[in-house]
Amino acid sequence: MIAMDATDRAFLRALVEDGTLSAGELGRRTGLSQPAAWRRLRRLIEGGAIRGRRVVLDRPALGFSVTVFLGVKLATKGRVSLEDFERAVTAIPEVQTVQHVLGLYDYRLRVAARDLADFERVLRRRILTLPGLGQVDANVLMSEERRPGPLG
Repeated sequence: MIAMDATDRAFLRALVEDGTLSAGELGRRTGLSQPAAWRRLRRLIEGGAIRGRRVVLDRPALGFSVTVFLGVKLATKGRVSLEDFERAVTAIPEVQTVQHVLGLYDYRLRVAARDLADFERVLRRRILTLPGLGQVDANVLMSEERRPGPLG
């Protein structure tokens, strides 16, 4: 774990809101010079607090208006390896996230589809044919709100 002060947390909060901010802009927002802000940003990256910067796509604007969360239990018979299942499921482009979880299910998947008919096609042709698949439960996303992270 990297030691952080209030300025580090301010950097992270600002970057969560806009990952494109430059070191100069981060410095202006926190009262640091551009070189000092750059050094601090570099320390956060090298220390592992920042793993990358991502672009957040607007799925509905791109034609993917349906998001479905799947709870997946692997079959106990046959004992397919977790690696085999993970390799196969991550090859499906519509599967946006694969989370190995503890609890009722073995995996939680986030699937993006153009509409319900498209989701049904992905489910039948790709997901239900995965190695070692047991039970699958689906939850269609109705709405989503972003909640502040642990930095407030």
